Amino acid sequence: MIIGVPKESIDGENRVAIIPESVKKLVSNRFEIFVEKGAGVNAGYLDSEYEEAGAKLVGGFADMAKADIITKVHHISGNEGSVLKDNAAVFSFQDALNQKDNIELFNKKNVTAFAMEFIPRITLAQSMDVLSSMATIAGYKAVLLATEEFGKFLPMLMTAAGTIPPAKVLILGAGVAGLQAIATARRLGAVVEAFDTRPMVKEQVMSLGAKFIEIDFTEDAQDDQGYAKELSEEFYKKEMELIDKHLSKSDICITTALVFGKQAPTLIHDYMVENMKPGSVIVDLAVEKGGNCTVSKPGKVVNHKGVKVIGPVNLASSMPDHASRMYSKNIENLLVYLNDKENQGNIVLNTEDEIVNRSLVTHKGKMVSEIVKSFS
Repeated sequence: MIIGVPKESIDGENRVAIIPESVKKLVSNRFEIFVEKGAGVNAGYLDSEYEEAGAKLVGGFADMAKADIITKVHHISGNEGSVLKDNAAVFSFQDALNQKDNIELFNKKNVTAFAMEFIPRITLAQSMDVLSSMATIAGYKAVLLATEEFGKFLPMLMTAAGTIPPAKVLILGAGVAGLQAIATARRLGAVVEAFDTRPMVKEQVMSLGAKFIEIDFTEDAQDDQGYAKELSEEFYKKEMELIDKHLSKSDICITTALVFGKQAPTLIHDYMVENMKPGSVIVDLAVEKGGNCTVSKPGKVVNHKGVKVIGPVNLASSMPDHASRMYSKNIENLLVYLNDKENQGNIVLNTEDEIVNRSLVTHKGKMVSEIVKSFS
């Protein structure tokens, strides 16, 4: 089978789906690789590196018409769909809950579409989990953005000019991004505390040297895939009171809370921002899904009564080398997992397999995803 690696067409996207290191692995598994010229340049990977790894360079997306498998970061867009061959497979972030036109196109062409964001959070699929990979990048970079806008030291410093106290950092949401933000802020010397509706993450938070903020209310806050879920109004009221109390004492707050398939929950209202000290910083990592903070705006730094609220967009693309490296490894691991062991270089789909079953969006001319159906 031929695997196509096109250059990403979304403005500002610097990542590439497969890097030369993964090309070597896939070629050794009998796959043939077509890479669009310049596909990896923005991530720091040259055409010559792809050729040395065993890939064939092609002129543009139109040259992907021969590819049996297309690997991308973002979903198919623009005229890309018209190039896909019948019965091809597409591995990418599909944004399947919103890209209804793509689903129709895939069904017409019998395209097998894998949504990388639907990879289940099970032990066997950890090495394929692109959401965790990209969240790691976002959590790390969020702290750097906050530090740059903060304008003060994060660690405690004892100098001839006096002692500078450490910054206080509050992390809302202790998923992968939140945990990485905790670790990064701690490395920089800040005093860190974290809040999450799921009490089972307390041990992870504390293992990173942060204080876990507990809420005096019992309610199941996690779904069967380990994601946070919507909670009751009574819980939400207590949650707001608790966050406001700790936020007012914080210098930096990073919010990471998402609910799968829904708009991000509002955790910080205008009045709570106004209760913070002037010069404080909020980084809203959920801004692309509606935001955890009512003040944040996508791609903007909003100064709200002396508090800077940052709404970063596509943070993973701002660190394209390592983001591409991690994403590429996830794709590589999935393709090797699906590789036909008896006839290498061909993927075999067992729809009873949990990874395949949850990741498939379309197959054999039908929309098969139970996840998409549940939100339709």
